[in-house]
Amino acid sequence: MTRNPFSTEEKAELVHRLRAHLHDQLDVEIGTLEAEEFLDFLAGEIGNAFYNRGLFDAQAAIATRLEEATDAVYQLERPTTGGAR
Repeated sequence: MTRNPFSTEEKAELVHRLRAHLHDQLDVEIGTLEAEEFLDFLAGEIGNAFYNRGLFDAQAAIATRLEEATDAVYQLERPTTGGAR
């Protein structure tokens, strides 16, 4: 079993939001313990997929910025031929 990635405060907020969503959208009432267990299940079973997607998106953003920086450096190049003799 992996360590819980959330602080006590973060987990309490997520549990609150999960319980509210289930109540509002599905008319399902669950207790705090059940919501914590469900959150742990979601984090353990599908959390890595969301984490990996975030890493993929971050990598794409960094690659875009790196390409822009590389282009900016190339624009600084000066001609080395055709000068005065």
